[in-house]
Amino acid sequence: MSVREKGTHLDLWQGSYAARAHNLRESEIRALFSVVSRPEVVSLAGGMPNIHDLPLAKLAISAQQLVLEHGEQAMQYGGGQGWGPLREAITEVMAEEGIHANPDNVVVTTGSQQALDLVTQLFIEPGDVILAESPSYVGALGVFNAYQADVRHIAVDEQGIIPADFVRTVKQARSEGKRIKYLYTIPNFHNPAGVSMSIPRRQELVELCRKYRVLILEDNPYGLLGFEGQTMTPLVELAPDLVVYLGSFSKIFAPGFRIGWAYAPPAVRDKLVVASESAILSPSMVGQMAIQAYLRDYDWRGQIDSYRQMYRGRRDAMLEALADYLPECRWTIPEGGFYTWLTLPEGLDSKDMLTRAVSELVAYTPGTAFYASDNGHQNIRLAFCYPPEDEIREGVRRLAKVVHREMELVKLFAFQQKGHAHD
Repeated sequence: MSVREKGTHLDLWQGSYAARAHNLRESEIRALFSVVSRPEVVSLAGGMPNIHDLPLAKLAISAQQLVLEHGEQAMQYGGGQGWGPLREAITEVMAEEGIHANPDNVVVTTGSQQALDLVTQLFIEPGDVILAESPSYVGALGVFNAYQADVRHIAVDEQGIIPADFVRTVKQARSEGKRIKYLYTIPNFHNPAGVSMSIPRRQELVELCRKYRVLILEDNPYGLLGFEGQTMTPLVELAPDLVVYLGSFSKIFAPGFRIGWAYAPPAVRDKLVVASESAILSPSMVGQMAIQAYLRDYDWRGQIDSYRQMYRGRRDAMLEALADYLPECRWTIPEGGFYTWLTLPEGLDSKDMLTRAVSELVAYTPGTAFYASDNGHQNIRLAFCYPPEDEIREGVRRLAKVVHREMELVKLFAFQQKGHAHD
């Protein structure tokens, strides 16, 4: 009987994998998908944008016209840097945040996740240091781990990265003989922390990175989703020679096209193009042309404004429910984006608690997913982007039921321990 017929999971190629393959790890969010797809479960876990309000009928007509009128071009290979008209349109999107961008320095990628992977591939040797916020985006940490980077977390508060901790971390790493390759940051409506970097902090951080010669990788998928329509000066506008900027259409349009971009200084841009060509030859022409048509023919600014209003309503529902059901906890108050960062009462473990939460038909992402180290056990990322407001409130109510039960167990355990101490 063959190995296949026996149904074993024995890996015949265990000794053949590259060393980096052993550093791949499953995302704690992706691992939840089989659970959160169940209709009875309220998912406050994944950061899926709400695309129900997109003009799907108009987009269908646009797609038909694209194929009928430009089908041969759309179905063909394109250039490795990306289609010129889309790169021009991308600079118009960036201009909404005050960025004076040159389309020649735009590299279109298969989502900003690919851009993140390419930058890391270009800069990181095993053991090199990447500085990242504490906590940081789980998808970035997966990439960093795959390339065997040494991730050093930098503390944040309600104004973003704390400059003194940045300096301390840089000095500590260099005293160990480590090479610091770049700082990875999400300055606007942070995932998962829900905070935004203040303008004075941005200016100070840019000055420090210039002083210590640290490249900045600025990830900005949420920058246009300020609930009051506000935008904040991106780091790339403050120091274009010091920053590689990552953008995406996933949050401001739709993730299904898998189109993002990197905006980089010319020398880095050239290497990104070659690396991208090696990986995928060229980004999807159908996707690029469909997005360019959308930006050309539809009121995309008005669509983003409707997203802002919708997400603001869901944020409000989340914060009101937390105040009503979980006053024992602390949480951040996001001014845009998709997430709030919850801190549980002392003694509770978000990762340990997740199974019991799912049994109560609510899902969330444990804080441990957002650290390269074993931190975040007392934290939860709550996403308010996808469920409607009534489901958000119900989800928090279910979560509160689990949290209160856990609190009682912690109290009981402490009481028992105290009793044993007196025996």
